[in-house]
Amino acid sequence: MSSVTLAAWKEKDTQRRRELVDALWTENGSYTDPLADATGRAEIDGLIGAVQQQFPDFVFTLGGPVDAHHEQARFTWHLGPAGAEPAVIGFDVAVLNGGNQIRSVYGFLDKVPG
Repeated sequence: MSSVTLAAWKEKDTQRRRELVDALWTENGSYTDPLADATGRAEIDGLIGAVQQQFPDFVFTLGGPVDAHHEQARFTWHLGPAGAEPAVIGFDVAVLNGGNQIRSVYGFLDKVPG
């Protein structure tokens, strides 16, 4: 599930990214972390685009296994140059609906650039 979610964060083509966001999130889905609070597919897509502009040469990767049960999943992700030490490390909890779309993501930042 989270590797699919990260696909939207990795996608650089704006049209394809929006298609992924539309498929992955519910219409009123949300993403909240210490630096962002986005509700709805358009805001989530805009947030992803802004992160990509801020870190154009960085890639998202899973930081370990996904732990999931009862329509929720938690996972660690890394953001940094391909093949290098991640500049940002985060921990997310995603809550899904019965159709495996994301209702909400609650993100925590464990490591951020100084």
